[in-house]
Amino acid sequence: MSFAGFELTVALPKGRMMASAYRAFAAAGVELPTARGERDLWHGDGRLAVLELRGADVPTYVDLGIADVGVVGRDVLLEAGRNLYEPVDLGFGACRLSLIRRPDDDAPIRRIASKYPRFTQAWLRRRGKVADVVKLHGNVELAALVGLADAVVDVVQTGSTLRAAGLVEVEVLARSSARLVVNPSALKLKRELIHPLIEKLRRVKIND
Repeated sequence: MSFAGFELTVALPKGRMMASAYRAFAAAGVELPTARGERDLWHGDGRLAVLELRGADVPTYVDLGIADVGVVGRDVLLEAGRNLYEPVDLGFGACRLSLIRRPDDDAPIRRIASKYPRFTQAWLRRRGKVADVVKLHGNVELAALVGLADAVVDVVQTGSTLRAAGLVEVEVLARSSARLVVNPSALKLKRELIHPLIEKLRRVKIND
């Protein structure tokens, strides 16, 4: 399937952020096409196309030019390490990437578990620290509770999940929210469409 015939192809993450992204584009005067069925992988209206992706895949699709623009959390961008233009902080989906440990645990950190190993290793290097980083795909907090890791790096929104698990947020490593990302080549080739979209989205305020 080629999306070359569409004026603009947009990559969106499935779930709550997608709904907010639709609202943001609508507020900017762009009505994105909606899915025809629950199992649609993509949908278009002849002019615009939307790809429904896992959040972690959005930077890849935009970087490699399958999609012209996308919406994704900054936490995902920090982990992906892709060469993307990031012109708009859309504001919704706010959270933080934090170092998390058991209460009163002040022993040296020798192993960290995280869904963000690339980001975690970069943070360790900046601090001049050395530790093993173990990649996990879910229930990261459990690694700290059962002793798999001395600490974990994970996304925190309200902190209620941590408190329920008996863990504490030791340090905020980065702040995150939804960002508009743009393929650098598309920004040049479709500047008459993408530049006005960027300016309109900068004026949009969407609450979760």
